[in-house]
Amino acid sequence: MSLQYVGLHEVNGPLIFLDHVLDASYEEMVEIKCSDGTTRLGKVVQLEGDKAAIQVFEGTNGLSLKNTRTKFTGRPMELALSKEILGRTFNGSGQPIDGLGEIYAEKSMDINGQPLNPVSRVYPRNYINTGISSIDALMTLIRGQKLPIFSGSGMPHNELAVQLVKQAKISDGDGKNFCIVFAAMGVKNDVADYFKRSFEEAGVMEKVVMFVNLANDPIIERTLTPRCALTAAEYLAYEHDMQVLVILTDITSYCEALREFSSSKGEIPGRKGYPGYLYSDLASLYERAGIIKDAKGSVTQIPILTMPNDDITHPIPDLTGYITEGQIVLDRNLNQMGVYPPVGVLPSLSRLMKDGIGEGYTRKDHSDVSNQLFAAYAKVQDARSLASVIGEDELSDADKQYMVFGNLFEQYFLNQGFEDNRSIETTLDLGWDLISVLPKAELDRVDNEVLEKFYDHERAVKRFNIKEEPIIRELANEGE
Repeated sequence: MSLQYVGLHEVNGPLIFLDHVLDASYEEMVEIKCSDGTTRLGKVVQLEGDKAAIQVFEGTNGLSLKNTRTKFTGRPMELALSKEILGRTFNGSGQPIDGLGEIYAEKSMDINGQPLNPVSRVYPRNYINTGISSIDALMTLIRGQKLPIFSGSGMPHNELAVQLVKQAKISDGDGKNFCIVFAAMGVKNDVADYFKRSFEEAGVMEKVVMFVNLANDPIIERTLTPRCALTAAEYLAYEHDMQVLVILTDITSYCEALREFSSSKGEIPGRKGYPGYLYSDLASLYERAGIIKDAKGSVTQIPILTMPNDDITHPIPDLTGYITEGQIVLDRNLNQMGVYPPVGVLPSLSRLMKDGIGEGYTRKDHSDVSNQLFAAYAKVQDARSLASVIGEDELSDADKQYMVFGNLFEQYFLNQGFEDNRSIETTLDLGWDLISVLPKAELDRVDNEVLEKFYDHERAVKRFNIKEEPIIRELANEGE
């Protein structure tokens, strides 16, 4: 027998409070019947003795303190799931909004996920090809990894998200068991339309599951959106053996909803007003990526977040960096130069990259190319800093060569355009051509055997139409 509670003790913002509640559970779903006969959904968010605080999904406008009836369902929020969710669009709480009707559910799953035994996790290997040279070569996305993108206001992270959805594919097989779960949180209507229109025009919508929470939707729905998306991803990965890439944008909107929600409950704020449990809350999302023993599927995450004031020490990117396995940082200076995607190479890394590239995965020389490009680009920054002090004409010949390399690297390697989908072979060959611009003596991160096979200074000069000074040609050919 289920009990109904008549009347409310208090209404405060999006929360209602009840007294004398028996046997309620945290995260339990609640049905709220209003005096006008309509029904709203809510969730238990706080319990103190026999008092319960309930977050109302649709808001508390018009709720009566006397005539409102509250019924506890005895279960947490669940998402109706079947293979039919592919190609469908849902709101932040998992309700279809594409006009194609309800989902005929094979299974319903708790959106909070199931706790995984750490021993059952498998170390992530093998890569996901994004078609973007800077990511594939220098900060490779490994299947089962969580690799966030740190962006900023006005940066092209939405375009990058669309390009990832359009181009991403697994390295082996024909891609039939690869799909993408895309969750947008706190976005404007035009941005939501841009995402859906782009996926449809690219012909990839049939392999995408979309969850869209708009800026004017309730904040409680925003806190549910990533959990619904990850539940759908886990279902497709572990029930249907699919390789799932989850893209979550924008995690900052989620955290701000969490801060507003925490404030309405009267909790003591932590850094910059965010709740003290922000770390564990983000971990409850990010740690749902991975590969499980005996499961053929996998869940890979790319959370996208905008850093307030481009501050990488802000609590959201700071805590995200602790939990995840690397980061891709977008650089505002490169963006202002017209480079797309404006990936800042030096502050970016993929911690799992070393074990998911090389022979049998990408190409034997991948690690050499990556290490040398990183090292050379770091010296470019040193040369540019020196040139800003003493002038470019006063630089050494080697530093001048690094300046040439840096400009070519940004123009040809980092800058590839929205429609350019590069294979890993194309990317690595381009990397070798750029490395070959430098004198052979400067290439100290490459194995000599590999260097002899791939280094070709003359080819690089012709490809990039470089006009060389005699001394630079002499340096390049030194030792040949």
